[in-house]
Amino acid sequence: MADELIDIANRNGQFTGEVALKSEVHSKGLYHHTAHVWLYTLEGEILLQQRAKTKAIHPLLWDVSVAGHVDSGESIEQGALREMKEELGYTLTESDLTKIGVFDCFKSYDFGIIDNEFHNTFIAELKVPISQLTPCKTEVEAIKLVNFKTFEDLLSQSKTNLHFIESNKAYYITVLKTIKQLFELFLSKRNI
Repeated sequence: MADELIDIANRNGQFTGEVALKSEVHSKGLYHHTAHVWLYTLEGEILLQQRAKTKAIHPLLWDVSVAGHVDSGESIEQGALREMKEELGYTLTESDLTKIGVFDCFKSYDFGIIDNEFHNTFIAELKVPISQLTPCKTEVEAIKLVNFKTFEDLLSQSKTNLHFIESNKAYYITVLKTIKQLFELFLSKRNI
């Protein structure tokens, strides 16, 4: 994977105008933005991605449908759409994305990565069967759809089941709650 250029932010998430290589961003703990997209279906399922076994951080654990760094010069939305295409071969437009928030994720790892990220988080409807997705093997080990109940059950056991990234539990709960609310709104409109 290329060592891409990343726009630097300050502690409040505002861009500083500085740019650095991703390797420098992680070695120095510079603040930066990522784009996360959670895909859901109208059948009440969420697409989960299993991180590739070669990933430095949390290999083989299940996480957000698609996530990645926003490259220098990209808007957050452009980064989200690029990552979707790169990781799953799925094309969305900006109008498909619903932003649900920006979440701080500041973590240090024993192997030298200091990851001070702002997760710009979107949700979007998955409008094709997952068999039509083409996961990038260097990023994605596997994908699966889980219903809301299964998601909650797996998350409730995250300290022991080695499924989700335990330190992200509050983030996952917020995302799930938001998707469920939008899903219930959709169902109520469909039944009118």
